Amino acid sequence: MLSRVVISLAVLVASVAAAVPSVSKRATCSGGRTTANAACCVWFDVLDDIQENLFHGGQCGEDAHEALRLTFHDAIAFSPALTAAGQFGGGGADGSIMAHTSDELADPANNGLDDIIEFQRPFALKHNVSFGDFIQFAGAVGVSNCNGGPQISFFAGRSNDSQAAPHGLVPLPSDDVTTILNRVGDAGFNAVELVWLLISHTVGAQDSVDDSIPGTPFDSTPSDFDAQFFVETLLNGTLTPGNGISPDEALSPYPGEFRLQSDFLIARDDRTSCEWQKMISDRANMLARFEQVMLKLSLLGFDQSTLTDCSDVIPTATGTVADPFIPAGLSTDDIQAACSSTPFPTVSVLGGAVTTIPAVSLNS
Repeated sequence: MLSRVVISLAVLVASVAAAVPSVSKRATCSGGRTTANAACCVWFDVLDDIQENLFHGGQCGEDAHEALRLTFHDAIAFSPALTAAGQFGGGGADGSIMAHTSDELADPANNGLDDIIEFQRPFALKHNVSFGDFIQFAGAVGVSNCNGGPQISFFAGRSNDSQAAPHGLVPLPSDDVTTILNRVGDAGFNAVELVWLLISHTVGAQDSVDDSIPGTPFDSTPSDFDAQFFVETLLNGTLTPGNGISPDEALSPYPGEFRLQSDFLIARDDRTSCEWQKMISDRANMLARFEQVMLKLSLLGFDQSTLTDCSDVIPTATGTVADPFIPAGLSTDDIQAACSSTPFPTVSVLGGAVTTIPAVSLNS
């Protein structure tokens, strides 16, 4: 009888063990840090290097903003329509803008990216990682330095084989909304996803549209990953912050704030205005949508199943951000709400003197 009990217990223990999923062993990398895949260990070394020497101790400054911008400009030059017509349609997020800089920077849409490309390239070469991987990694790390930033996924394994992307595939700030929607639509993004991509402008700034005022941000909180950009883009514009106005620029609501013409139009277009407004009312949704669309952007031209998920190397953002507000000096009467189906969200109005916004710190 005893032997039968022992056998039964042994069977029971075996059954329970079989029912519990095994926990895969994590790889231990430099400094005792762990990752799900040993192939990702190199990215901890890259992380340490760029946080100290590219992002100046983990700041959400100009280099972080430009690193995020570079992820878009490298990847969006991707056209299945050109490929279907028998032409080269670009390689997507393949690092070609860093590998073929002199060619791709001749495209006016890439104006001003020379500094960040030349600053980043030595890091990729030093750590023997591909340009395409490095651009996407640096963008994800850079935005994680911003208060309340997203957790962008990062997949590694792109090669350095690339050719220069055709010109004309990166939208210009002076383009009309239909032109922009058609361009990003060719790359695989619909109208609401265009709005999600523009969430990046909440920590954005301009350097080259008006080079008399480099580092001029797109909203009053350029180091906070908040919804202020979506509020302030809808405010009535009354001034130019710099040296006149160009076709790429719309009037701004405050001294020290810059407004791209494309942002002004997309915020008010009936194909995008309601999604624009939705970003104001639900920040958690805004973060989730940005993480979703940035993953899609980073995989343009690649099969995700052939890459390695190294997302657990990306730091988790810290800090808190305020709820959306109208900065001092204006009121809700200055909001040019464009979504006809949903009332504009309730936001607070700050009191005091008219807001003046300092330029973003230029670290590179």
